[in-house]
Amino acid sequence: MSIMAEATILLADDEATLRTNLAQVLDEEGFNVIACKDGSEALRALKTQPVDAIITDLRMPGVPGMELIDHAKKLAPDAVIIVITAFGEVETAVEAMKKGARDYICKPLIFDEVIFRLKRLMAHDDLARENRVLREQIRQSHGVSGMVCSSPVMRSIRDTISRIAHTMSNVLICGESGTGKEVLARALHYEGITKERPFVPVNCGGLTESLIESELFGHRRGTFTGADRDRIGYFEAADGGTLFLDEIGNLPHASQAILLRAIEEKAIIRVGETHARPVNIRVVAATNRDLERAIEDDGFREDLYYRLNVIRITVPPLRERPDDIPPLIEHFVEKYRREINCQCAGFDDEAMDAMCRHRWRGNVRELENVVERAVIFAGDRLVTLSDLSIAANADRMAPISTTDLRAATRDFEKRHIMKVLAHMDNNKAATADALGIGLSSLYRKMEELDISKAPVPAGGQA
Repeated sequence: MSIMAEATILLADDEATLRTNLAQVLDEEGFNVIACKDGSEALRALKTQPVDAIITDLRMPGVPGMELIDHAKKLAPDAVIIVITAFGEVETAVEAMKKGARDYICKPLIFDEVIFRLKRLMAHDDLARENRVLREQIRQSHGVSGMVCSSPVMRSIRDTISRIAHTMSNVLICGESGTGKEVLARALHYEGITKERPFVPVNCGGLTESLIESELFGHRRGTFTGADRDRIGYFEAADGGTLFLDEIGNLPHASQAILLRAIEEKAIIRVGETHARPVNIRVVAATNRDLERAIEDDGFREDLYYRLNVIRITVPPLRERPDDIPPLIEHFVEKYRREINCQCAGFDDEAMDAMCRHRWRGNVRELENVVERAVIFAGDRLVTLSDLSIAANADRMAPISTTDLRAATRDFEKRHIMKVLAHMDNNKAATADALGIGLSSLYRKMEELDISKAPVPAGGQA
């Protein structure tokens, strides 16, 4: 709860004047105050009302302050506790803090100091709670629960990630470009023991060869031209978490030895320094290259390959797992509905069929781009075939059909008429001219082929 949202403060002190005056100051600051004359009354209040903070004297009739803290840790575990103590009883206040109090203030009280400390502690707890919520949202979004998949092979990969997420073992993810290798790396990171620590992605193909060591391990100020300050590298930035080395197959051969040494020794030396700095990271490497062949061609170090390939995950291309296409489409439709603020209801049957039959050479990345464009063009209606950038290639990319010639001809006619209609903004007369038939023949064909109720694109003519 934010301190601006009228947090409830339980105030317990047997000195009537102090209690009344402090309660008034807290009330003027916008807090709801429950003022209690002793520990017994405070305990009864704790049992019946939720509180956000407790300010209590340690020496009170009935239930003493120390005992009240014990009860508070059970009844209101998230409440901030500040104890009031007499000057010279600091040791007692320290004991209270060991029990769970967050701060102590000596009498005589300075009310401004009490308010300052209370707000500071509650603001800190607000931030900590928000961070916990955000981390959980990130985990749900990027962890295995956020993986969008339906095919058996991807469900198997999801199970593998769940099993290995609680280890720091290195992982090699192989697959074509656009298959979602970084998505899997993030799922691995946020699902297990590294979720509270950094996830640091590095594009190995984008590293400048002369500066790779500095980029990975950092450098000392003045080591080379432009090094105007000390800088940590990717390894130190990922300490305790995950270092994701994307396109590892593009790392220059000369740089692979220094990477291998850092992984094996779990330590790095910044450029310009001589002492090693320990690092504890999980390395997740990804590649779309055949590393075994690269080893044979002397393009990749075999020892580095085995160091990275402790656990291997091979992601099949999207065309080999068509069961994943519909849920991915649904996921991206929802994503871009939120981003562009529209009410697109999804894909109609014909558009979905075209998406499922497409070969997806760019894999999930290509599919997301197509869905984004389609949602933009569809706006608040269903996505149709005419909204798809792949529509022109649908027939060429379709698998060979065993449908008889008559049905195949009917299907071709329907698709061709739909394409021309879309091109002509549903202007029937212009479409008939383009097809070389009369207008009445077009209407008859549309009725025969069940496209007489074809949706009219925005701006089209009947």
